[in-house]
Amino acid sequence: MNTGPANTTPVNTAPAHGPGPAVVPPGELGVPDDTPVPAGFTVGLEPDTSEIADGVLFGGSPARVMRLSEAGRLALAELQAGPVTSAAAGVLARRLTDAGLAEPRVARSSSRPDRAAGGPAAPDVTVVVPVRDRAAELDYCLAAAGRRYPVIVVDDGSADPAAVAAVCAARGARLVRRDVNGGPAAARNTALRLVATELVAFLDSDCEPASDWIAELSGHFADPLVAAVGPRIVTAPPRPAAARPAPGQSPAAGDGRLAGGEGSVLDLGGRGARVAPMTRVAYVPTAALLARRAALGGGFDEALRYGEDVDLVWRLTEAGWRVRYDPGVRVGHAEPTSRAVLLRRRFRYGSSAAPLTRRHPGAVAPLVLQPWPAITMAALLARRPAVAAAAFGVSTMLLASRLRDNDLPATGLTRPMASGVVQTWLGTGRWCGQFAWPALVLVLARPGGRRAATRYGRRLAAVSLLAGPPLADWARHRDGGPVRFTARALAGQAAYGAGVYAGCVRERLISPVLPVVTARPFEGLRQRRAPH
Repeated sequence: MNTGPANTTPVNTAPAHGPGPAVVPPGELGVPDDTPVPAGFTVGLEPDTSEIADGVLFGGSPARVMRLSEAGRLALAELQAGPVTSAAAGVLARRLTDAGLAEPRVARSSSRPDRAAGGPAAPDVTVVVPVRDRAAELDYCLAAAGRRYPVIVVDDGSADPAAVAAVCAARGARLVRRDVNGGPAAARNTALRLVATELVAFLDSDCEPASDWIAELSGHFADPLVAAVGPRIVTAPPRPAAARPAPGQSPAAGDGRLAGGEGSVLDLGGRGARVAPMTRVAYVPTAALLARRAALGGGFDEALRYGEDVDLVWRLTEAGWRVRYDPGVRVGHAEPTSRAVLLRRRFRYGSSAAPLTRRHPGAVAPLVLQPWPAITMAALLARRPAVAAAAFGVSTMLLASRLRDNDLPATGLTRPMASGVVQTWLGTGRWCGQFAWPALVLVLARPGGRRAATRYGRRLAAVSLLAGPPLADWARHRDGGPVRFTARALAGQAAYGAGVYAGCVRERLISPVLPVVTARPFEGLRQRRAPH
């Protein structure tokens, strides 16, 4: 427990140059990258994973088919009955969780897997908080974090360092001062060089965690391949700047929504996942992140002012580590109260897409399209129902034929195929809201066409693409009025897209704004057999 006065340490603030620092692959720490899930973990199938035939699972992200041998079926029965106890179940659990077909269920009590597997009862953690000014927010953050674990606060060139130092002294945190602002990556790296604990918890100064958030996430690290775990980031309730929180004060539980129904941009939803590029959860932010110190190597790429957390997570996954998203643990995050500040923040987030593309080719795609659902959607928007029906029918028959060729049932495809068209429309609409809204606004103003019906149809298609996705989100939450919700959502999308364009200009590439077309409906199916 860190209860002494703040320790202020000046550091060298020379900027870093060159390529980003390397992470440490699991093999270098004696952990093979195919290590089974350890005994004691409970693994549950994802809600959208289904057994479409005996010993054949369908689901995951990206979607795939997984065939189980007889031994695999027995291992699956073991996993469905309780925790991992056998080597075969551990191997299958690894395959299922890696594919997004299943999720590890970490207990929130003394029966956690880390204790069951002989791990330490209390995590060995140092908390790292980078800050630049924002002394009031820092006070709330440190008060909520408490004094159970040592805390290092890095003052990254604050204009009023005395205010930050006073907060650290009052809250018992060690203070490290950087005379020149280097950005969040540099500030966290400054602290990382001082961390000697097994785990490190990154926490932004505008976050307000529950006092047990570290303990609740630490059970994941009983799996030796887990390098980092992110909680769900939800919107913290507004705090008056003049008020001073009591020691150990925790924020009220939020629901991830801003006033008026708009969600935090850092909220990744209520479903857990393995984190990897081009999957359902592609990254987790370091606004709140618990990580294995030995895996981080040199830490963050200091050349990135924004997106440095995404880059770190992707370097970890590329090295063979597993990163998890656990929404069962929530951390409050103070969102801007000013609309202008919020839009500027989203612009900055968007500006990281192009630099990330340079570092991770193929990992950044604003929209992934399957040909047949895209054709069906385009025909519907063009008011060509016969073409849409033909495309839908052909795609359904082709998939049914491929399923039968793989000895799988080909019934009940209409509903999931229709859902694919709807999701394609929603995804295309979000892409348009970010990158193509000027063209759609032009269509609304000057739709062209000699016939009134043609002009009406073009306007209707443009409106459906722009307003459809925000209205679908509003229908799920029903917070505030639909018009205001839609306007705010479109403004946020446009700000993010403008940031992406700005980054593309600086990096001289265009791929971060271009959709990707893939012809693979899901993995795991053999190609059609040649005739005998």
